[in-house]
Amino acid sequence: MGYWDAIPAKAGNIRHYTRATGWIAYDDFVDEDGRVTAPGSNRAVELALSIGLNASNLAVLSGAGSSFCAKNSEEGSLQAPGMSDLWDAVVADVTQPVFDSIVALIPKAKAIGKNIEKLLTQSKIYVELFDDANAVKVGEFIAAAERAIAKRVDFVKESTDFSAHAAIIRKIARRGIRKPRAKIFTTNYDLCFEYAAQTQRFTVIDGFSHSIPQVYDSGHFAHDIVRREAAHDGPNYIENVFQLYKLHGSLDWRRKEAEIVRSRDNALGTPILIYPRDSKYQQAFEPPYLDMMGAFQTAIREPDTTLIISGFGFNDDHIVRPIFAAIEANMTLRVVVCDVAFLAEATLDGAAHVLPRDHAMQGYANESFKKLKRLVDIGDERITILNGRFQDLALAVPDLVAQTERERHAERIKVLHEPSTDIFK
Repeated sequence: MGYWDAIPAKAGNIRHYTRATGWIAYDDFVDEDGRVTAPGSNRAVELALSIGLNASNLAVLSGAGSSFCAKNSEEGSLQAPGMSDLWDAVVADVTQPVFDSIVALIPKAKAIGKNIEKLLTQSKIYVELFDDANAVKVGEFIAAAERAIAKRVDFVKESTDFSAHAAIIRKIARRGIRKPRAKIFTTNYDLCFEYAAQTQRFTVIDGFSHSIPQVYDSGHFAHDIVRREAAHDGPNYIENVFQLYKLHGSLDWRRKEAEIVRSRDNALGTPILIYPRDSKYQQAFEPPYLDMMGAFQTAIREPDTTLIISGFGFNDDHIVRPIFAAIEANMTLRVVVCDVAFLAEATLDGAAHVLPRDHAMQGYANESFKKLKRLVDIGDERITILNGRFQDLALAVPDLVAQTERERHAERIKVLHEPSTDIFK
């Protein structure tokens, strides 16, 4: 268990940054007599998120950081992997002797640490540069490594705790039905958002048909779902619908001849994924990823748009560059970034109520996070930066729409079909 895992999820873990006062804790500071002696940032955070939810267009971008909070409680169960976990999975699948022989062929492999992305990048370069028996061996290693990665990231099951994903979906997908549907963009291969939507009976529009087998067509993103009732002449859009875009592919995508179908059948081949390597930039602009990236770039260029980012490390240039380009070009774009990268670990729990503006990032933030902080410092009020985890943000996002009677009815029916218990005990 890592440092972040040991801290319970709560909105109070969040810190909000302002150029005037620095990093402010979420909760009010209360003295021994129960009096508030220093206000927290909770009201400012709620206001920023409320404005974002009420924008004409709403998009959420998440990465590996959002999957880390989806936990399996059973002993020995797989959890969401980090980069070093993928390295270990590849070593275990290809065996240590084979792995060591590959590392010996790659000139800089011994200096990269347990970074599977860099190793696969250098392996790919080796295959392109050489045409010999060793190149064939390295090519076989790349294929085996990709299979190992696909198997390792497949940790999600029905019993997984999706509470943070469910909270985010519930709060953003229940906006006014007359507004464009909220869009979730994720670089993750796993099925956290799909399972979380299913547990709440939310409908996902993800580019696949509703026929069997489900076939991908980018035109399906233009479809919506309406309720046909005799009392309504016009379309009556159903509630609780959102669009999901898997920027790097998904574990349940397979290529069947000329089509992409939703399937977990390995007989059809390996999943359609953009595997960790520097060529992600080029692959992202090939079908079907091109459709996803095109939708992302279009979404953040729309007027009156809010982009909420959490669990995304800003390490993928093909995603980072469009974000900053949109910040420059779209004056009505609001960006809310919530990540633990801004501050050192100890600041998430139990640190001082206010940290100064120049509090050192201590190597946690990359240049993109520093650039966002700089925008706030020079007075760009469109940018809101928060220090916290995906699960903390999920609790901080306000629930602007009351639960509908249809949702309450669905919950009652669900309870009805569960094993009988005495509800009055």
